[in-house]
This record gives sequence, structure tokens and C-alpha cells, in this order.
Amino acid sequence: MVTVKPFCAVRPAAGYAEKVAALPYDVMNSEEARQMVSGNPYSFLHVDKAEIDLPVGMGLYDEQVYRKARENLDGLMAGGILIRDPARRFYVYSLTMDGHTQSGIVGCPSIDDCLGGRIKKHELTRADKEADRIRHIDALDANTGPIFLAHRPQPELGALTAEAMEAPPLYDFVAEDGVRHRAWGVGEAATEQIGRVFGAMDALYIADGHHRCASAVKVGAMRREAHPGYAGDEEFNFFLAVIFPSDQLRIFDYNRVVQDLRGMSPAEFLKRLEEKMEVAPYSGGQFRPGKKHEFGLFMDGRWFCLRARPETIDEGNPVSRLDVSILQEHVLAPMLGIADPRTDTRIDFVGGIRGLGELERRVQGGMAAAFSMFPTTLDDLMDIADNGMIMPPKSTWFEPKLRSGLFIHTLA
Repeated sequence: MVTVKPFCAVRPAAGYAEKVAALPYDVMNSEEARQMVSGNPYSFLHVDKAEIDLPVGMGLYDEQVYRKARENLDGLMAGGILIRDPARRFYVYSLTMDGHTQSGIVGCPSIDDCLGGRIKKHELTRADKEADRIRHIDALDANTGPIFLAHRPQPELGALTAEAMEAPPLYDFVAEDGVRHRAWGVGEAATEQIGRVFGAMDALYIADGHHRCASAVKVGAMRREAHPGYAGDEEFNFFLAVIFPSDQLRIFDYNRVVQDLRGMSPAEFLKRLEEKMEVAPYSGGQFRPGKKHEFGLFMDGRWFCLRARPETIDEGNPVSRLDVSILQEHVLAPMLGIADPRTDTRIDFVGGIRGLGELERRVQGGMAAAFSMFPTTLDDLMDIADNGMIMPPKSTWFEPKLRSGLFIHTLA
């Protein structure tokens, strides 16, 4: 069983949600963030990327950045822009993009479920990224960026979510990217029922936010060390999440572009590719793969359709049968010498939300080739997590992105 508890959220006061809500801190650089907050002193980027309020050139991990983040959060609360709800409850957070809606429960899972493997991961994390968010959470005494979790569909929880959405929403706005964000508070009786339903689940799955999750768990562990007599119900034993049913989520393709062909001409590379792929020119415009084990290749001003040969597919291994693994193990590493896509500067990754035109633009701008991918599925993700395995880097791209600042969980 997993534990998810209601909480007294710190959240925007009426009329401020649209101004406060901000994209996650890690989807833009500091200069882009400065441009995004221009004319908006309430944007939560002033908290999540506080270097934007300090001199240009300030180190991202300078102690002043974390102090400024706390100062900005305190200022939003003191000014009444952010308020604290008096009672513990769950919330419903719904996002609609291009006619598709996903609605999840906002609550606080236990760090013990992470430590015990009941909240399952599928990615590795980097120590430097963890260290940044550990310092951020610790300085603010709060979880400010929600972890994006998924659960297998559960009819009772779906009914409780739908019931909560019948009331007038706390927030309802359309962000600058066209995504509609709505939120509701959950009543006392339904809050108790939701906690019980989660308690009957065997597992939750991290969809997005592995670094934020790992950092929240480590801050909780630090607080436990500082309070050896802790009872287990203190707020630092829990972290902020939005938990969605897996059948409502959409994973987009996560495409690849490579800087060079390792000295090969396009014709020579195509000949090498034929050892592992069926290769056919494509004259229908941009090629978007329509099924697993199918790839697009844009190179030398042309699109090609690639299909993995049967001998490259290990259907018995949940990781090896992923298209990102097939491309990496049979093309990128042996043919192009890109052995570690985490660190090799000759490869870059393009989220599918940016479209196949972005792949063409990158190749026309100097990259040698681009590969369009079929999206990894939620079933793949959960199967890999259930087996305690790890996906290759840049396997999943979730849209729409959760906004930060709509719900904050304080640790004290």
C-alpha cells in the first residue's frame, strides 16, 4: 500500500493564479526566464529561478540565489498573493491541451514509499541537479515544484475526481501556451475516501520529476536526522505531487539530432544503416513513425523511413525492446561512436512538442542528421519500473507541463 495525505496548501489568492503559475524551472535557461517574467512580479519563477532577480552572471548555485528564493516566497505570502488554506484536503488539478484533458489528485506521498520502492522510478538522476533542489527545498522549507506521478486506472478514484470537478473551480485560466489549467478543492468526506483508495494501491510511478523527487526524499531524510524523535506524521516526511491515472497521460516523441556522421557520406551511412534497418526513401513530406520499431531519418534534405530488422529487437527485455534502445545500441553507438548520450556533445534531443519541422531546421542549420521516434508508451514505462530497470536517457517527453506555484507544500 502507498500513503498519500491531504495538506494545507499554500496557493495563489483569488485572481492571482494566472500571474503566479510558471513552467517548471528546468525547461528554460536564466535569460529565457528573465524574459518570461518581464512585467510580472508575481511569477513563481522569481522563487524557482531566483537568479533572475540577481546580477547577470551570478552563479546558479550561489548561496545568494537560495536566500533570494526564500525572500521572494516570503514576500508573496506577506503581500497576500499567496495564502494558506486552513484545513487539510486534497485538490484536483486538470490540464487541457489540444482538446485532451488529464485530471489528477494533488496530495503528498510519503518519502517512505520512495525509500521502500513503492513509488517507482525509471530514470537515473545527476548528483549536481539533486544538490541544487536539495538546497532550494531546504532554504524555502517547502516543496514548490510538484512531482508528476501516475497510477494504474482506478474507477473509484476516477469517480471521486469527477465529483470534485462538478463544483466551481478555484482556478480556471488559459496560459500563454494555450493550455487550460483548472483546480478544485476536495470536500472533507471525499478527502477521506481518496486517502483510502490510495492506501489500497500497490505502487505509484514517477512520470516526470525524478530529480525533484529524489531531492525531496533527501531533504526529508536530513530533517529526520535533525529530529531523531520524529513521529512520522511531520510534514517533512511527505512531498508535493500531482497523481494522474495512466490512461489519461500522453507521452510525446523524444527525437534525436546528431552533429556528424563520423566521417561517412550520407550514402555511406545509409549503406551501414541497411545492416540493421530496412531503409526506404519517403516522398510524403515529413515522416512521423506510426508504430513501434519504426523511425524517421532526415538527412541531406530528404526523409527516409526506417524499420528495425527483427534481429535488433529483444522482445523479452523491457529496456532493450524500446525504440530509443534499438537506435542507441545498433546505430548511434556502433556506427556514429556516440557511446554515452548523457555526456556526448555530438548528440542533442528535441521534444516532440516542437514538431518535425524543428528537426529539419536543426539539420538545415548544420547538424548532420535527425531521427524522429515513435513515443514510448506508459505501459513500457510501468513495465520497466515494475522490473526495477532504468530507461535510457531522454526516453519520454510529457505534455502538458505542470505549472509551479499553484500548490506549495510547506515542511513545517
